[in-house]
Amino acid sequence: MSSTTAATEQFPVRVFGGPTALFEYGGLRFLTDPTFDGPGDYPRGGRPGLTKTAASSATPADLGRVDVVLLSHDEHPDNLDRSGRALLADVPLTLTTPDGAKRLGERTVGLADWEPIELDRPGGGTITVTGVPALHGPGPREETEPITGQVVGFVLTGDGLPTVYVSGDNASLALVSEIAERFAPVDTAILFAGAPRIPVLFDGALIVLSSEQAAEAATILGARRVVPVHYDSWSHFTEGRDDLIAAFSTAGLADALHLGDRN
Repeated sequence: MSSTTAATEQFPVRVFGGPTALFEYGGLRFLTDPTFDGPGDYPRGGRPGLTKTAASSATPADLGRVDVVLLSHDEHPDNLDRSGRALLADVPLTLTTPDGAKRLGERTVGLADWEPIELDRPGGGTITVTGVPALHGPGPREETEPITGQVVGFVLTGDGLPTVYVSGDNASLALVSEIAERFAPVDTAILFAGAPRIPVLFDGALIVLSSEQAAEAATILGARRVVPVHYDSWSHFTEGRDDLIAAFSTAGLADALHLGDRN
């Protein structure tokens, strides 16, 4: 296979509900924000609790080998739950926020904005994973992070490999534009969406992208393919599959939207 073909090949992305997806890239298997607990109410230590409404479509035992977890943040149960935390103990490397790495400890590396890490590929060569900025709510970072915490996104690159962006819980299109300035065009964008709102936070403003904003992010990134996650299985997500399809169709991007392999 030529390097040009490899760089534009669209690899499978398995999605399991919520923010959790699995894909193989450069010979390594990556898992995003692991959440496998059952439906129910999940309190958050005095903060507004979250309600999971549907089970994941797989269990950790169904995943096979996981080499790297890309964890946007560790503080919310809809991004890392009890089952997900248990899974981390069996994964060689978890990449997350600098603050999260301090809490999670061993086998965890925190990435600051624009900080890269090189991972060895099984067949030789390397993959570069770059931490990219994300903002989990409206307004400036100094006002948002004390309420919703640090969040990180990721860009994956490698010689002869497609460029992949994993947004994490990001609500800022301005940050998407900054990422695009460095990395666009993106082959595959795994975008966290769902238009989540919690009435007591930020007067009910969006804390992650809406469907319309996800379509706009795809345009900014020049994304050939968008795999949305983080739009189902939780009650605070206010937009779902049909909203995404409608928004991407309206934006003329219906062919770019891929809802992932659900198995």
